[in-house]
Amino acid sequence: MRYAPFRMERYQSTYEHRVAINLSESGVHPLTVRELLELAGAESGIDGVRLGYGQSNGSDELRKRIAALYRGASEANVLVTVGGAEANFASFWHLLESEGKAAVILPNYGQVPGLLESFGTQLLPVPLVEEAGWQPDMDALADALEAGARFVLVTNPNNPTGAVLSPGSMDAVAELTESHGAWILADEVYAGAEARGEQTPSFWGRHPRVLATNSLSKAYGLPGLRLGWVVGPTDVVAQLWGRTDYTTISPASLSDTLATLALEPGTRAKILQRTRGIVRANLDLLRSWMDEQEGRFRYRAPDAGAICYVHYDADMNSTDFAEKLRTEQDVLVVPGDHFGMDRYLRIGFGNPREELLDGLGRIRRAFDDVAA
Repeated sequence: MRYAPFRMERYQSTYEHRVAINLSESGVHPLTVRELLELAGAESGIDGVRLGYGQSNGSDELRKRIAALYRGASEANVLVTVGGAEANFASFWHLLESEGKAAVILPNYGQVPGLLESFGTQLLPVPLVEEAGWQPDMDALADALEAGARFVLVTNPNNPTGAVLSPGSMDAVAELTESHGAWILADEVYAGAEARGEQTPSFWGRHPRVLATNSLSKAYGLPGLRLGWVVGPTDVVAQLWGRTDYTTISPASLSDTLATLALEPGTRAKILQRTRGIVRANLDLLRSWMDEQEGRFRYRAPDAGAICYVHYDADMNSTDFAEKLRTEQDVLVVPGDHFGMDRYLRIGFGNPREELLDGLGRIRRAFDDVAA
């Protein structure tokens, strides 16, 4: 096994707290503990938490509240993890414990693709087609499954494009994987942060071989809790739980308590209302700013998530441009290179209004400088 660097996370982790304006984040401005307690109508919730090891697969009440979000699921279908990253890692580890191939819908968040590279597993790409509204090439998916893909990785809503799979695309992914006896590994972390319409439906329940992962980081604005989960068949979830004995052992007791509070139905509704309000208001700001750029960018407005994936017309590599922004304008964005696509930028827009406008102004100044 060799180590393949996770370029985007290395870049963000190194600089996100060392710039004036961070537009590399894909979630909304985080809640404080006080704001969460106020939304929950709770005077306390953490003072009496004993700082020992909690239930290592998540407390019964938390797993019950997560299960209630998935039709037909029970708490036995749920494993609570330290962030969505551990949920994805444990699922990947289980699905490819023997030799196999994996189909990956691209562009995509780089964690599982990087793990596939690190473990020497063949990655079979399934491109999203920009002209089709960033929907997957189903012929490529069929070819990947025919070539022996053990599972299909899909992030829905997508990162970095913000696109949501159409009902037809979801049906086709489910039908193709079921007919080939393959699994779906569905990262659904942006569900609930829609810019329009209803919440994105889960792949859970499409057929018996589905692992759906999620976390409180993006749609809930609670990334600092480092609290995620995976929902799957009970026998598989039991095996995934055993794998976390080798990673983090258990979620933090404080995080479990606050997550249980956040997922109380009334509180959850308030949190998601806040998130959608930020996404929708800031997307309007971003659209207006884009309209003023005189064709400098080509983009499709995201369906969900506080991210916009833009193609730019300047004759400059995306990593070089991101570095120009960081070093000269004190702004951080994610270069398209990190998704294998040059001359794209992923711009986060979940920041407070004035900070976002300031950051966009700095991006414009950098492009003006390049054009000059």
